[in-house]
Amino acid sequence: MPAAALKTKPLPTQSTAKRPVQLDLPYVPVEKRVLPPGQPREWYVTHNRRLKAMRLAIALLDLGVHPAQARNAKIRSTAVLIGVHPPSDTTCHMVRALMRYSR
Repeated sequence: MPAAALKTKPLPTQSTAKRPVQLDLPYVPVEKRVLPPGQPREWYVTHNRRLKAMRLAIALLDLGVHPAQARNAKIRSTAVLIGVHPPSDTTCHMVRALMRYSR
């Protein structure tokens, strides 16, 4: 059979966790919405912490990082990559928990 008649397998269009994937840069943040008024301050702090942890967990999973590999330094370097402030130790713990839950 001539080599021209052979067809190559198409590349997958969806990313897999088995290989690292480059993020689309520049990272475009999600449009912010107004938070509901009248909540205690702790509610807003927790809400924003969860949003940040979710964004970081998604970015790390897209890069192919497993929860066991997600050390605080890796999470903080990813935060710089996607354009958010470096997270606290509590937020890093939450990122790993979200990553474990998504697997």
